[in-house]
Amino acid sequence: MIVTVTGANGFIGLHLVQDQLARGRKVRAVDLSANRLLTLPPNPELEIIRADIRDKDAMARAVDGAAFVFHLASAHLAVSLPEAEYWQINRDAALSLAEICRQAGIRRFVHCSSVGVYGEIKDPPADETSPCHPDLIYEKSKLAGEQAVLAYQRQSGLPLTVLRPVWVYGPGCPRTEKLFRSLRKGTFFYIGNGRSLRHCLHIEDFTLACELAATRPQAPGEIFIIGDAGAVTLRELLGAMAAAASCRVPRLHLPLALIRPLFATAEKLFLALGREPMVSTRTLKFFTNNTAFSIAKARKLLGFEPRFDVAEGMRRTWAAIRARENGPAGR
Repeated sequence: MIVTVTGANGFIGLHLVQDQLARGRKVRAVDLSANRLLTLPPNPELEIIRADIRDKDAMARAVDGAAFVFHLASAHLAVSLPEAEYWQINRDAALSLAEICRQAGIRRFVHCSSVGVYGEIKDPPADETSPCHPDLIYEKSKLAGEQAVLAYQRQSGLPLTVLRPVWVYGPGCPRTEKLFRSLRKGTFFYIGNGRSLRHCLHIEDFTLACELAATRPQAPGEIFIIGDAGAVTLRELLGAMAAAASCRVPRLHLPLALIRPLFATAEKLFLALGREPMVSTRTLKFFTNNTAFSIAKARKLLGFEPRFDVAEGMRRTWAAIRARENGPAGR
C-alpha cells in the first residue's frame, strides 16, 4: 500500500512517515525541504519528493496510486510571511489537493487542521460544535481550508476527514525542546498566573489518530478534535516537564500588562528589519489562552483512546532527547 504525507519534513510529518513505514507501507514524503527526512535510515519503501503543494502537477504525481493521503503541510510559524501566502497554502492548495485526490481515486484524505481555529475559548472545554472565531491569520486560513475541503467533500463524495489536534509534543518538537532547555537553564518564567489550561497530545497518540482517521469507516465527512484525556494548567505542564528532566520547577511570574506591549514592540522592530521576531504577540497565547477540549467524538466514532498523559508523555520525550544527546553525535 502506498501513502502520501505532505509536510513530511516537519516534526509531526517526520513521525507520521516513520509510523507509516513501521506499518509496512510505502511512503511518499512530500515537502519543500528534506533535511530531517534525510536523517532517517535508508529505506527502499521511502520516496522523498521535494515539491511545493501549490504545484498541481507535482502533487498529482505524488498521490498517483496512493491509498491514503495525509495532508499536514501548511504555512504556520513564520510571523513575517505575507498574508497572501497563508491563504494560498492553507486554503487554496488544500482545496486543489483534495480535487487532485478525488481524480486519483484515493481511498481516504486526512486533512490536518488545528484547534487554533477556535480562537479564544470562552467556556472550556470546547467540542466540534463550539463556535470558531479565530483572530490570527494562521487560524483564519486554517479554518478557511477546512471549510473549503469539507464543502468539496459534500459536493464530490471524496472520502475526507478533518483532524483538529491540540498542541502535539514529543522529541523533535522545537517548542518542547525549547521549553526543556529553558527549564534546565533556569531561565523560564511565566507570563501571568500560570493557571491557563493547556491541552496536549503526545506525538505517538497523534500518529495513532491519523491511522484511525484513514481506516475507520465512520471517519469520512467528519471533524475530530484529537487530544489526550484532559487539559492541565500551565503550572502542571511545566511541573511535569521539570520532574521529567529532574530540574527546578519555575516560580517567576511576570505581569501580562508589562509583557504584552514589550512583545508587540519587539515584533514590530524585527519585522521592520526584515527578520523573524524572537517573540511576538502570538507567543503570548501559550500563556493566556485556555485550550481545553472534549475528545468524546473521537473516542466514540474513531475508537481513539490516548495512551499517554502529560507526565508519562514528557518522561518519554525527555528520555528520547537525552538518548539523542548521549549518542555518538552528542559525545
